[in-house]
Amino acid sequence: MTDASLEGETHEATFGDYVVLLKPRVMSLVVFTAFVGMIVAPGGLHPFEMVVAVLCIAVGAGASGALNMWWDADIDRLMRRTRNRPIPAGRVAPGEALALGVALSGFAVVMLWLTTNALAAVLLAVTIFYYAVVYTMWLKRATPQNIVIGGVAGSFPPMVGWAAATGTVSPESLLMFALIFMWTPPHFWALALFVKSDYGDAGIPMLTETHGRRSARNHILVYALLLVPVALALAFTPIGGPVYLVVAVLLNLWFVAACLRVWRRDEAQTEADRHAAERRAFRVSLYYLFLHFSALLVERLLAAWGLGGWQALGLGVGG
Repeated sequence: MTDASLEGETHEATFGDYVVLLKPRVMSLVVFTAFVGMIVAPGGLHPFEMVVAVLCIAVGAGASGALNMWWDADIDRLMRRTRNRPIPAGRVAPGEALALGVALSGFAVVMLWLTTNALAAVLLAVTIFYYAVVYTMWLKRATPQNIVIGGVAGSFPPMVGWAAATGTVSPESLLMFALIFMWTPPHFWALALFVKSDYGDAGIPMLTETHGRRSARNHILVYALLLVPVALALAFTPIGGPVYLVVAVLLNLWFVAACLRVWRRDEAQTEADRHAAERRAFRVSLYYLFLHFSALLVERLLAAWGLGGWQALGLGVGG
């Protein structure tokens, strides 16, 4: 962020402005996937430790959002969907956002360490660093693969939750990581297709800008297809089961179909027609991730009642 004119142009901020700095919508997905990772892990935490751990992960996610908005304030004011954020709108000074992000990052990591274990704290610190530095400060403006490589940051939360509960990294937590990692590119490229001019105006090398719509559509379909085996593989682990498998099959059919519609779009069609398919794929992608992790949660609850998993059907799969 280089635009010095952003300093000194602030108006009085409200509490809501500081909440917006923490990107609560993004935070909610981070917290949910981390919570599921914590719940489905073997062993588990004391309820008080779990509440504190979830709070620390939420604060860490919010800190990442504040640091992202601090650095990106110059390009945020060039895009229609971000120009009213607190910093470009002049309601919060960049220095305040930086201080908030750094302070919350330190608080979240230290408290998670004291409450759970060092591995969980380290993974949370890596998540914050990767999102704020590797993605925001480097990849976002440097390469059209920004979303792919930068997706690592958003994929860590279930691993953090699992590590908080077990102190380990496991195949199950790595598969949850992979599910989010492979989901991220088609999710964001679908968004980029119908806010294309925003990224171009800000000079962000999104794939839609550097390689065009056709290439972006091809990539969306390829990643949607590669996502299928990752999603289904979780069904055959100790945290999966028949309920998850049914949900995963239906969701992947739905998502691939939505991405196929985007891929088949004719450039001769009107903008409104093209955007209808792209918006639909983006909406489906939101349901996709939430429902996969919800199905894992259901499997965990059924297992607690002696009803879940393949063992309940007399099968030894995943155990």
